[in-house]
This record gives sequence, C-alpha cells and structure tokens, in this order.
Amino acid sequence: MNNTTEMKKLSKRIVVEIFGDTYPLKTDDPEHLEKIAADVDALMKQTARRVNSFDGTKIAVLSALQLAEEYQQLKKDYDDLVELLNEK
Repeated sequence: MNNTTEMKKLSKRIVVEIFGDTYPLKTDDPEHLEKIAADVDALMKQTARRVNSFDGTKIAVLSALQLAEEYQQLKKDYDDLVELLNEK
C-alpha cells in the first residue's frame, strides 16, 4: 500500500460547528479535532459576550489574538525552562 492510499484510509471526514457555522474537515484523529473545535467555539462565544458584538469576523480576529498571546506566553515559558535545564 502506498502512502497516498494509507493517508486516505486514515483520514476521516467530520463536521464541526464553530460559532454557528459548520466546517467539514478531514482528520486522522476525530476526537482531538472535535475537542479543538469545541474549545475555539467556546472562546469565540466568550469573546462575543465580552465585546457585545455579533460581527463574526471581529470576534474571530479577537479570539485569534487571544490564542496567539497565550501561545507566545507558553512558548516563552517553555524556552525559559529549556534554558534553565541546559544550564545544569
């Protein structure tokens, strides 16, 4: 079996809902992708309540900025930890 056939066999189609819109996606780990989609949906709903807006694009951008900020902080913490471990 070649790699293309193996990838097609592993990929499953799922449909997730995020902020009222549905997205058909392919994944080899449906449970993981459904969890990520649920997290994004919850974050967007939380952001919508905070900014009191129904503008999906604005809510998506503000949510993306929040995720990027969290990622940058985690990356910094990780890099600091690796640096500490390398000093030993």
